[in-house]
Amino acid sequence: RADPEALAELREHSPRTDRAAATLADAQHVLARSYQASSWARLVHACELIDAIWRDDVDAAMNLVVAHPDMLHEHARIRENNWGPPMTYAANLGRDRIIRMLHTLGARDTEWALGRAVLQGKIATARMLHEMQGSPEPPDGALAGPAYTLSVSGTAFALSIGGRIIGPRGLDVNAMEHLLGTDSRNPAAKHRILEMYEEHGFEPPNTPAMALHRGRMDLLQQHLDEDPTLLTRTFTLEEIFHLAPACHSTPYSAQGTPLDGTTLLHMAVYFDEFEIGEWLLDHGMNPDAPAAVNRDGIGGYTALFSTVVSQHNFWVNYGKGQPDDARFTTLLLDRGANPNARASLRHRLEEGHGGGPLRDYPDVTPLGWGDRFPMKVFVSRESMRRIEARGGGR
Repeated sequence: RADPEALAELREHSPRTDRAAATLADAQHVLARSYQASSWARLVHACELIDAIWRDDVDAAMNLVVAHPDMLHEHARIRENNWGPPMTYAANLGRDRIIRMLHTLGARDTEWALGRAVLQGKIATARMLHEMQGSPEPPDGALAGPAYTLSVSGTAFALSIGGRIIGPRGLDVNAMEHLLGTDSRNPAAKHRILEMYEEHGFEPPNTPAMALHRGRMDLLQQHLDEDPTLLTRTFTLEEIFHLAPACHSTPYSAQGTPLDGTTLLHMAVYFDEFEIGEWLLDHGMNPDAPAAVNRDGIGGYTALFSTVVSQHNFWVNYGKGQPDDARFTTLLLDRGANPNARASLRHRLEEGHGGGPLRDYPDVTPLGWGDRFPMKVFVSRESMRRIEARGGGR
């Protein structure tokens, strides 16, 4: 069909073959090379092995590895990725029988596999792999994986075998960056993990932002009693991610609508803290409280913008988590949020979501923000429908 992407791959991987002369073997070669496979047969073997692991078919996996021993130590998906070689790949899925078989055949990526099992919450698998290693103390960074996936069981396991949030060099900043900066969304799990850190020596700073991260409305009440401006003030990225330097190192890079210079209400939407959002509004917060405006005129957007483009929406559209019920959007509109608020935004996608250029979105409404945002997987169609139903325009 002269598809441009297909022709570009043909030119890249088979430059001496033109479209008219291309054969099925050429197409197979190009496809294999696009996956960094040495041949079509190697790509087929990778697919067969991955399929066997997913089906927990020990015999099929063993036959492939015995026939092609190099596969035991190469990435299961050929290209380098976090899912790793076959044993580590199997650990992501809790395929214990396949792990034992691969270990018997000589697989030695037990530490990597253990980390992935903990990250994915496959605790029985993690315990088995830990015993395979001789039950050593966990390496540095053992808490980061389950922090990223907000795995309470994984965090509990890592702590039980000696993982430390407070080590010889102080706070495990890497774990805190993974926890506070994760693109996972599960507030209850995040709150519990922070409680577990406290049980193991972590002393959280007494700030409004940390109270929000912890889901502690009682602490927010104390801050409100001490600071009547709490519901109108804005917070810098450094204040929001005080213990996670990597999370405030690149302004305007965000999982959805940026957090730079936002209020507690924006933060509640960003982290999917619905109950805290209700609490803030119940205590008199203006649903149209604006973000700070910088010297370039960027900012001033309300929390309604944050409901239109968010990480929560990403998981909804990606097929994970809750249906697109637009509950934060509805809450704000029911409390009087202006569906036609206008503001200017600046945004760059995080590297984990593909990165890309820094873009400006001048003088947009919430609907205009959703229309112009390039990655529609972050946009809630239901939120936009409800804003439009309340009189929102573009």
